[in-house]
Amino acid sequence: MASLSQIFSHIYSMTMLLFSILLLELAILVRGAARATVRRSITTEQFLKIVDQKAPARRYEGGGLGFEPLECSVCLSLYEEGDEVRKLKCKHTFHKGCVDTWLQQDYATCPLCRRAVLPIDVVVKHQNHRLQEYHDGGDEELMLMLYALHGNFVRRLF
Repeated sequence: MASLSQIFSHIYSMTMLLFSILLLELAILVRGAARATVRRSITTEQFLKIVDQKAPARRYEGGGLGFEPLECSVCLSLYEEGDEVRKLKCKHTFHKGCVDTWLQQDYATCPLCRRAVLPIDVVVKHQNHRLQEYHDGGDEELMLMLYALHGNFVRRLF
């Protein structure tokens, strides 16, 4: 009877190991698909070039045009003569550096009215690139996950 329980225990252990390996292979497959998507991403420099094409920056000239705001709504600093500003298609104006940082971290919308500045496909490609920059781990993480699931059992087998 004791040997029968040992056989069942061994079958259970092998089944769990097989299931874990299948999960690991699935994770590797998903990761490969994600990397294929990232290859179609755009870098931050390319993203900012597209922003420049859609809303070119210019130098702020004191006196303004009368109705133009005197301060950047992102940093709340007054515009000074010669500051680089960017006027979006919604007619809101910001410091170039302030709005560029905002556009990279948000979904490329105006900080005030949330109108889209760039097409959604450009934004998604840039976010894919940012995700790849932050998470560029190797297959070691997957092996660590397998070890964490089964602890010493994996070491006993090999």
